[in-house]
Amino acid sequence: MPLDYFAPNFYFTVTFLGLDGLSAEDIKFQSVAGLNGQIETESIKEGGENRFEHVVPTRAKFSDLILKRGVLRPDQSGVTEWCKKAIERQIYEPSDLLVSLLNENAETLMQWKVIHAYPKNWKIGDLNAEKGEVLVEAVELNYNYFEFQNGT
Repeated sequence: MPLDYFAPNFYFTVTFLGLDGLSAEDIKFQSVAGLNGQIETESIKEGGENRFEHVVPTRAKFSDLILKRGVLRPDQSGVTEWCKKAIERQIYEPSDLLVSLLNENAETLMQWKVIHAYPKNWKIGDLNAEKGEVLVEAVELNYNYFEFQNGT
């Protein structure tokens, strides 16, 4: 990839690793948000030094991952069944997943491996007879961390 090439953000897949019953539709999402990592800090006051505080890094913290797509029935989607089991029956089966950014030839430019994710929130969009919109579900995942990886 040349240095003057900036990848568009609209061609991507989300691959769940180790989930049962996945369909071809389970890699297709409308949007992915929450690939955020930040370093938490702690302030330390030094005795005798009143001009400033020492700020030291402590650990990394990661935002929740939010995936949005058109609603699928549990018999059409392993991801929907996974969310259903977690929300309705409190059966938590953490999964790793890959968020892959693709180029125009469907080759992976870069990817993020999300470690130990599980459903935290599953929201179905509003039903509204006055609008002709696709019904969208949002799946909010808690995860431990992600690893940024180069493409293939």
